[in-house]
Amino acid sequence: MTEWVLRAGDNASLPFVIIDKRDAVVLVYDGTGGLLGVTPALLGLAPGDDITPGIGDRPLSKIKPEERITPAGRFVASMGRNIKGSNILWVDYDAAVSLHAVVPGTPQEKRRERLTSDTPLDNRISFGCINVPATFFQKVVSPTFSGAGGIVYILPEHRPLASVFAMGQPAP
Repeated sequence: MTEWVLRAGDNASLPFVIIDKRDAVVLVYDGTGGLLGVTPALLGLAPGDDITPGIGDRPLSKIKPEERITPAGRFVASMGRNIKGSNILWVDYDAAVSLHAVVPGTPQEKRRERLTSDTPLDNRISFGCINVPATFFQKVVSPTFSGAGGIVYILPEHRPLASVFAMGQPAP
């Protein structure tokens, strides 16, 4: 994926993130493809590649477990703030999907412990957002995407890469 992004110039020299949902990992690159950091991530509870239409307009309490999907695709992302005033990287504003520092959640969710486990199998817990360790967000994501923003690529779980990204086509 990284090779295609750079070869096609798809990132337009902007920093970019590749999110591998199968391995629950986030890779952050500068605009030239230099790897800035890698970290485990928490992802949407439900596997899948497509977001439920209109989900960003609903309160969290109205989102069913099977709808808590981290969508696959290419997103133009920018730094912003959530309704609580915390810094986040907006991935898909309309769908309310962002990449942000891990939130505590409820004690039984054990979000921080899930991030440090040896397997990605327990990293499915969010409503669709991508959660990373707070230090990684503060030291890698936030400074990299402040200013012009960048591109976020979320790899599909079920569909072929070429059906989500125009890998045989020139960059948009």
